[in-house]
Amino acid sequence: RNAGAMEGADADALVINPVCGDSMRIFLRIQDERVASASFLTSGCPAAIGTSSAATELITGRTLVEAVSLTREDYAEAVGGLPNSKLHCSVLASTAIRQAIENWKRKQLEGGAA
Repeated sequence: RNAGAMEGADADALVINPVCGDSMRIFLRIQDERVASASFLTSGCPAAIGTSSAATELITGRTLVEAVSLTREDYAEAVGGLPNSKLHCSVLASTAIRQAIENWKRKQLEGGAA
């Protein structure tokens, strides 16, 4: 779910795991300090892709504070759990979402609000 680039996204972030090479780019549309919609482009193993998809579902409709508060464990649980060798996939999603929200906040402070 929610795979693909988002035209007109308010925020995005790209995170790459240097060990395994998985990458996730998250796109967010933000309205009234809430994630109105999210999509992703992920290159990597099925666990990385599944975790990315689950992450977009988990954060949509949440406030930015709630979205940032979600942990890697929340993302792992959303896909039914991950083996230890795949926990880095949940870290990828968590990091990408936090960075995208930080990028959006930075843009707001710099007067880049749309």
